[in-house]
Amino acid sequence: MGSNPLKKTSFWIALLVLLVTAFLMFAVYYDLLQLHVYIGPYYIHHWLSWTGTTFIALFTPIYHWLKRSKPQKLRTVLGVHVFGNLFSFMFISIHFTQQISRPAQFYPDLGTGIVLYASMLLLVLTGFLSRFPIIKSIGKSLKFIHLSVTMAFYLIILVHILHGLGFI
Repeated sequence: MGSNPLKKTSFWIALLVLLVTAFLMFAVYYDLLQLHVYIGPYYIHHWLSWTGTTFIALFTPIYHWLKRSKPQKLRTVLGVHVFGNLFSFMFISIHFTQQISRPAQFYPDLGTGIVLYASMLLLVLTGFLSRFPIIKSIGKSLKFIHLSVTMAFYLIILVHILHGLGFI
């Protein structure tokens, strides 16, 4: 993966995506960016969240399969995994921020959402530090945590969806 991640263009682009995510979260939280716009029966921030979640849920197992079956394409597949998931995280962060910025009388039940977002944060952190090993001594631990949280993500998203649909 190279010796110094700070010399990689992909590191700086990934960092920029995370900074844009933080800026968008700030803008949504302080009503500088209004996302109460309907597209069909749902708000745009719901569509963003579903798009991000669907990408992560579908492409992660595809990534796992492709990196083993097509090792010659690993660089491309890894790039799609990293940047696709970073943009998915951005979409999900926008939705999460929209939810937590609601007025008290309309505040949502955040039980499963808090756990889901915490798992997403941990996935992004461990994935970022695994892909761009700034702290070299924690590499193997990060991979284990990243894989474990990925498995937990699938369980949490299932519970979150069932809860949101009113089944549990």
